[in-house]
Amino acid sequence: METVGPSTYKDVLINEILGQPQEKINQYQNILEKILRNKIDRTCISLTYTSSSIIAGAKESFKTIDTYLEERDMDVDLFKVGSTGLCALEPFMEVQLPGKAKILFSRVTADKVNHILDAVFNSYLPEENVFGQYENKLHEPWENVPYVHEHPFFAGQKRYILKNCGIINPESINEYIAGGGYQNFMKTIRNYTPEEICDLITNAELRGRGGEGYPTGKKWKNTLNTSGEQRYLICNAGESDPGAFMERTIMESDPHNVIESVAIASYAVGAQKAIVYLESEYDLAYKRLSKAIELAKSCGILGHDIFNSGFSLNISIFRGAGAYVCGEETALIASMEGKRGMPRTKPPYPSQKGFTGQPTALNNLETLLNVLVVLKNGPDRYKETGTENSRGTKIFSLSGNIERTGMIEIPMGKPIRDIIYKIGGGLPDYSELKGVLAGGPAGGIIKYEHLDTQIDYKSIRELGCSLGSGGLVVLDQNNCIIDTVKYYMSYLEQESCGKCIPCREGTARMHEILENISKKPQDENGHTTLQRFKGVMHLEKLAEVIRDTSLCGLGQRAANPVLSTLRWFRDEYEEHIFDRNCQAGICRDLRTYYIDVDKCTGCAICAKKCPTGAIFGTLKKAHFIVQEKCIGCGECYEVCKFNAIITQ
Repeated sequence: METVGPSTYKDVLINEILGQPQEKINQYQNILEKILRNKIDRTCISLTYTSSSIIAGAKESFKTIDTYLEERDMDVDLFKVGSTGLCALEPFMEVQLPGKAKILFSRVTADKVNHILDAVFNSYLPEENVFGQYENKLHEPWENVPYVHEHPFFAGQKRYILKNCGIINPESINEYIAGGGYQNFMKTIRNYTPEEICDLITNAELRGRGGEGYPTGKKWKNTLNTSGEQRYLICNAGESDPGAFMERTIMESDPHNVIESVAIASYAVGAQKAIVYLESEYDLAYKRLSKAIELAKSCGILGHDIFNSGFSLNISIFRGAGAYVCGEETALIASMEGKRGMPRTKPPYPSQKGFTGQPTALNNLETLLNVLVVLKNGPDRYKETGTENSRGTKIFSLSGNIERTGMIEIPMGKPIRDIIYKIGGGLPDYSELKGVLAGGPAGGIIKYEHLDTQIDYKSIRELGCSLGSGGLVVLDQNNCIIDTVKYYMSYLEQESCGKCIPCREGTARMHEILENISKKPQDENGHTTLQRFKGVMHLEKLAEVIRDTSLCGLGQRAANPVLSTLRWFRDEYEEHIFDRNCQAGICRDLRTYYIDVDKCTGCAICAKKCPTGAIFGTLKKAHFIVQEKCIGCGECYEVCKFNAIITQ
């Protein structure tokens, strides 16, 4: 029942469409509309099938849909598509009846499949599952059903890079080509020199999306102008940031977009070999990207003398170990060469001496995807989106305590408030926003008062944060800032390569100080109390030294979480240090539990549940807690039915 696209149209697409003028392409418009399912003769059903939707139950849903159609012997096309980006409501199922608009259903778990399909095939829409319909002048719309693009999650976005995600079958090259795919690559190798492509990117003022915002055109020009036996283009698609999932989702949803972007960049820097670096655990992304490469080779889009242009290109995939330090380009190259992933001093830069000692252009995946937007629209139009210092769009992973988690693409310059409250739908259960972690583990946390700050490199940097890998994690009043910073500092301590002392020893020391802050000293009047205060006094200075003296970007940015929170949430540090209290109740080593003797009935449930045996008393008599044995786990608080356990 599953299909991968109308293969009967393959020869027409490759020989007559690819790289041809628009007038000739228009002759095949009817065929293209059929491939894109704008004109269909039979019902089409698609299901979002990516890592996030599989976790939500997409695998079981797909099997249930397939069984439903087989049992009824229905002539229906069933296939998988990528993620729409709205991960909070996955899996999505799209149903398209001949002549009718495509209708999208959310949270389609296996137990809902039969009910939804029974309703649709009887011209009835179950309101509780309907998300919206796609607007198309060729289709008759459903009555009283909102359009998908009007939903707040999508209305505030500008989806240039993500336009195909959740729409096309990621394993079909025909659908990608029918929607205009690979046309810009053909135009590039036929009409432009590598120098002209570099100039286009420079004129578009495209900056790297990996964190620091280095001008992409300048990096490419340096690589192109450096002589060597072989030049390489490396696409860094390995996001080891625990709060980011954009690149993984894009590779799973639109792999041919990745291939075309890498191919254009390779031509621009004069590279005949390109390598995509991704995490070893990204199995589905690897599978779909590998298949996309093979399909492109079989169609002559990759390989030797592509379409008689004189340009040859081979793209391969390198599966990395997932070390966070390999986000630094020289560490990533060392990892690919079979060495330990450790940064080296620069210069020489990779554009002069990179992979295997040859000139290498290394770009983040999102950076390369923006190149395709520049080629399609031109530099001037590209610069119309964004701000003066930050052009184009930015992709973010929106997560944390927020209604609509997912992957979004917004124009640079949009206020953070719009992202949180309009696109993300705000915080659930009337929670109050405390801060937003921007830029991943080595980013920073900004507070509520800064929500009107524009998303661009300069504004975010002034707040002590960075755009980094594009993770936005929303924190509410139930999150403890100290605990959050401690978690990320522990992560950075483990991910440090250990080459330079400031990063290796500094991250460990900062984590140790944060540990001491988040628990009471064992001896109130002794050495541990003095040590605790001395550490706190030196924390800010220590962070500044690490920032100023570390070898690579990981160490230089490792201090960001500490410095930004000391700047904006100093009162929370003081609460933990002086009052020895965690208002959010997260730091359990600061909790002190008591039993209200007037409310305690002596049921002894708390004593039975206490893991350390810290609660004593006689049955049906008021109990008490031995503070020396209490570890502050809160188990007694959870099981008490009489509200007799109090904490402070």
